[in-house]
Amino acid sequence: MTPESDETEGGRSLAVLPPPAQREAPRAAPTAERSLVIVANRLPTQRVGRGAEARWELSPGGLVSALEPALSRRGGVWIGWSGASGEAPGPFRAGRIENIPVPVSRREVAEFYEGFANRTLWPLLHDAIRQPVFERRWWETYRKVNRRFAEAAATSAARGADVWIHDYQLLLAPAMLRALRPDVRIGFFLHIPFPPVELFSRLPWAEQVVEGVLGADVAGFQTAGDAANFRRMARDVGAGTTTGEVVRVEEREVVAREFPISIDVSRQAALASAPAARMGAERLRESLGRERQILLGVDRLDYTKGIEQRLCAYRSLLRSGRARIDRHVLVQIAVPSRENVREYREARRRIEGLVGEINGQHGEVGRVAVHYLRRSLKPDRLAAFYRAADVMLVTPLRDGMNLIAKEYVASREHEDGALALSRFAGAARELSGAVMCNPHDVEGLAESIGQALEMSADEAAARMRRMRAAVAEHDVHRWAGGFLKELGRDRRRSSEA
Repeated sequence: MTPESDETEGGRSLAVLPPPAQREAPRAAPTAERSLVIVANRLPTQRVGRGAEARWELSPGGLVSALEPALSRRGGVWIGWSGASGEAPGPFRAGRIENIPVPVSRREVAEFYEGFANRTLWPLLHDAIRQPVFERRWWETYRKVNRRFAEAAATSAARGADVWIHDYQLLLAPAMLRALRPDVRIGFFLHIPFPPVELFSRLPWAEQVVEGVLGADVAGFQTAGDAANFRRMARDVGAGTTTGEVVRVEEREVVAREFPISIDVSRQAALASAPAARMGAERLRESLGRERQILLGVDRLDYTKGIEQRLCAYRSLLRSGRARIDRHVLVQIAVPSRENVREYREARRRIEGLVGEINGQHGEVGRVAVHYLRRSLKPDRLAAFYRAADVMLVTPLRDGMNLIAKEYVASREHEDGALALSRFAGAARELSGAVMCNPHDVEGLAESIGQALEMSADEAAARMRRMRAAVAEHDVHRWAGGFLKELGRDRRRSSEA
């Protein structure tokens, strides 16, 4: 999953704010071995255990598994925030990755992360599904923290290194790094959508953000539409001229095109075929009722994911009799996210109210219509749910890619099961075998879910076979390799000349 989807902000403890001198970017001298530097809002690690037994372990996820081999082979570091405010720990190794933590204070968490990143940029880049909040003090803190990340990269990268910066929390860092280290090659990848000009122009600092991204040599986006939106925005603010997929900024050329991210297919398939997942799926089917079709939703608890619309559509199917409690059950796994942000708390209340309403109206003693789990599940446990589910519901109102859809497909080794997928998820461009739906139309969404439930076994197998082939061909290793190859293209041309 992406750095964004890997985050588990809810319930973290915030350390005491250290003196200002301790909040500077870490000063790790560049070495010849650090030819690849990854910069992301979060480190690829999690702290396990307490006291003397505490240790750092790599977090599970496709991004980590895709980049770890390249970092090990080329020599490199991963720069990011540890997730706790205050003084950052010193550099450390986890697995084969060297980590350089960047400090973020308590106030900066509130203004840079919870404020500008998640109350300004997140809703704006998701087509303004919620009204973005524009606060000048948040913007100033966002700039300050982006500079700290850029300085950490500048002091860590070898001469001529490749530096790959990730996501919406660090949109200004590419240009800041270029000013500090013009010798390095800079890549940037946006894991979430980039909206049309008419929406992005609402941001008072739109020009500065575009110029920040254009500090990169390669700017990657999830879809061709996202990349086209960015190139048009660059033209509109006068940041550069465009020819095809290239934005010309003075004497430099910036490649701005799509690099659709994917999953570690072999790892997901192995998880799903392991004895633990097989037995777990059997237990789930037994406890939920073998005579029932299982519908599954797995999402961060986020208002962009369409969980409310999905529940309303399922309620519509129950009311019409097309779904029945003795024949169908919905399992919704909602991973806590950003619980310090008001909009997320409100979304949680609405979702949990809907679950209660549906179960109150349609449940029976000992049997409910919706099983709601508000928690995070480990990948091996989640694989059991993927195996058990007859229909996977992925219905975001807007999503950059959505890797849950791909994980479900990679888990269906028997080529059965159906996927109902929002046409507003980036994954819809690749997974043509899904039942496409529009989550903004609740009755239409109900019809799409009904189609997935009633699909014949032969049709489901044909569709799943097509999707599995697409996911297997374009896995996360191909994504990472393709981006790094593009980033190194000019260097190879120079050496050949």
